[in-house]
Formats: sequence, C-alpha cells, structure tokens
Amino acid sequence: MGTEAAGPPAPETAYEPLASVRTGPLPPSLSLADALSEGLARSQAIIAAEADVRAARGRLRQAGYRANPELSLEVENVLGTGELAGLRAMETTLSVNQRLDLAGRRGARVRFAQAELIVQQLRLAIVQADLQFTVREQFARAVAAREKLAQASDTVARARELSRVAGVLVEVGRDPPLRAIRARSALAQAVADEEAARAEDLAARSLLAAALGSSRAIAFVEGDMSLPPPSVVGSPLELRLADAERASAEASLAIELTANRLDPAVGLGVRHIRETGDIGLVGGVSIPLPVFDRNRGGISAARAALEGAEARRAGAEIAADARARNARGAVDANLRRVEALEQSAIPEAAEALRLAELSYREGRATLLELLDTQESYTAARAALTDARLALALAQAELARAVATGDTES
Repeated sequence: MGTEAAGPPAPETAYEPLASVRTGPLPPSLSLADALSEGLARSQAIIAAEADVRAARGRLRQAGYRANPELSLEVENVLGTGELAGLRAMETTLSVNQRLDLAGRRGARVRFAQAELIVQQLRLAIVQADLQFTVREQFARAVAAREKLAQASDTVARARELSRVAGVLVEVGRDPPLRAIRARSALAQAVADEEAARAEDLAARSLLAAALGSSRAIAFVEGDMSLPPPSVVGSPLELRLADAERASAEASLAIELTANRLDPAVGLGVRHIRETGDIGLVGGVSIPLPVFDRNRGGISAARAALEGAEARRAGAEIAADARARNARGAVDANLRRVEALEQSAIPEAAEALRLAELSYREGRATLLELLDTQESYTAARAALTDARLALALAQAELARAVATGDTES
C-alpha cells in the first residue's frame, strides 16, 4: 500500500468566493487608463472567466488525490446445516483494500487538470484583452466625436462673425444684400452641423459607457486617441491557447490509454474464528481483467480530438500572423497620413483661411472665395480627426493582435 493517502497540499482557502462586480455610476470624466480600469472591474464576462479558472484549480487539486481505501466486512459459515448451524462456526473477516494506481492514472489526471487550468487562464486573458480592445476602440471614437464637436463649434463661431461682417459690409454699400443672405445661410448650416456633432458626441459617450457596463453616458473623456506601441514579448494569446488546447488533448489521450492498463488493488484484514477464538491475518490482490471493455472507443475519440487540436493550432498560427501583419500595415499607413495632414495640409489650410479673411475684409476677395476657403479648412481638420481615429483603431487592433496576456490586468 502506498504511503501517500491524500492529494497535494490544500490551498490557504478551500473555496474562493466570486469577486464582486463594481457597480454604481461611472466617474463624470474618464481618461483611457480610467476607462480600462472601470471596464475590467465591471465586466461580468471577466467574473465568469475568473470563476472558470477557480473551478479548474479545484479540479487540479482533486485530480491529485489517490482513490479512497475500502473497508469490507465478511461473515462466513453462519446459519448453515450440521456443524455450520447457527453461529458456532462463524468466521468474521474485517479488511482494508487499496487500489495501487500503478497504471499511472493519477499522474495522467493531474497532467490533464494542469493543462485545463492553463487553458482556462488563457481564456481569461483573452476575455480581458477583448474587453480592453473594445474599450480602446470606443474611447477613441468618443475622443474623435469630442474633437469634431469642438471643430463644429469653432466653425459656428467663424460663421457668426462672418455673418456679422457681411451685414456691416452690406450696410455700408460695399456688398450687395445677397452676400449677407449667403453668410446667414452658411451660419445656419454650421449650426445644424454643430447639432449633428453634438448628437454624435453623446452617442459615442453612451457607447463607451455601455462598453463599461453603464447605461448613463459619460460626461467627458480626457486625453487623446493615440496609444503607445505594444511590446511583443511572446506568442499571441490565440496561438498560446491553441498550444494549451493541444497539450490538453494530449493529456486526455494519456488518460484514455491508462484506462486500458492493469490496475491492481491490495487488501489486508483480520479474520476471527468464533469456534476456536483464534485470530489471523488475511491478505489478497485483485486485478481487473480487460476482457470486454478495453476502452478502444475512448482512445479513438481522444486521438481524433488531438488531431483536431493540432489542426486548429496550425490555423491559429496562420491567422495570428496575418492579423498582426495587417494591423502593423494599417498603423504605418495611418501614421503617415496623420503626419502628412499635421505637417502640411492643416498649416496650409489655416494660412489660406487667414489670408482669405484678411482679403475679404480689405475687399480683395469675395464672400464665396472666403466660404470656399473656410470649407477647405473645415474639411482638412475633419480629415485629420478621421486619420487620428483610424490610427488609434489600428493601434488598438495591433495591441490586441500581439497581446500575450503576460502583462494584462
């Protein structure tokens, strides 16, 4: 009989209660770091994945235990005939039997449970990475909507001033009344665009709040859309998960193979003979005979599952490489676009607008020329915001594509 009667040492607490989900209203103002922290603390999906990890830890602990010994009591030579009548010749045997587990079932169970724990830990990391990607995406959209609203407000202010100047010029007889009407029309259009931008800003803040588990829109988002470049220090999460699932399938096959091996049990007992009052020791060995059930179906199923895991691993490697490569390409392309707008298009459009406004006040440019210049400047600013948003989304995609889970919250 083996000397180890119990499994591995128990953890400090046999059961870890579910972590509580943060509730209540969100802070009125959020930075990206705040949004990521709130998302991780409020996610029911993360709570569920953490519970799966704890369950896997419990199964690992359970897998380390040996089979319990069996206590048996046998009574012989009772209520028979002749010399065996009554209880005079009764023999009583009390014995303890223990399965030796020489076939390696316990070790195979432990290895499988360890592999499953790694699988659940990686699935938790994937849930966290997916949530962070969603929060980064929605935060970037909220910042872009905030910037477009600010741009729309600036356009309204310029259009209002232009309408005032046009009215003055009409009064002094420099411009015909049609010019003032055209300026007021441009102001009305700018006001309408501002209202649309305000609605988009509210919708973006509401979507960000929804991603954080709240139904009330966030009042304000702080910071910009850019993200630091991710540091690649290992295999992407999906590839690591595929490796872990393959290891789990291999461990499952090992379990099925051990089920076909002989697993003896030994017993030791004490026999009491009533007629003489004598006591003696008895011992025995039992071995199951794999005559009918050789677990061929279980072994075949486990081998097929392993083949499937290997195929999924190969596909995961291709997909992970393509996703990271495409994300890097998108980041590079949008970074060049942002730099071109910031360094050339925006300064030139701003200078053209300044000169057009000056020329209009001095009578050297028409109102239509000034309006066209204003529209070009507004379009350039909107294009820069769109480019920054595209860059932020590409950066978030790249961070998700190369996420390893090693530094995830």
